[in-house]
Amino acid sequence: MLKIFGRVQGVGFRFYTQKKALELNINGFVRNMTDGSVYVEAEGDEENLAVFVLWCGKGPDWARVDKVQKQYANGVGYKSFQIR
Repeated sequence: MLKIFGRVQGVGFRFYTQKKALELNINGFVRNMTDGSVYVEAEGDEENLAVFVLWCGKGPDWARVDKVQKQYANGVGYKSFQIR
């Protein structure tokens, strides 16, 4: 689980997060939160997850990530990566 804070809503963050997840064979979802953050649940190969988490710490060029909270949990078995 990732919770991403900064200027991350209204800048295509969810769209580009899904695009990056699909490139890296990551499954899960991304959604905007009412507090202005973006929430991500992601599953996949450990190496690809590491690359994905690093990307989420930067986001697309026009986003500004101030902080990322990470929490590791057991997999759920997602079959795709969705925008919610």
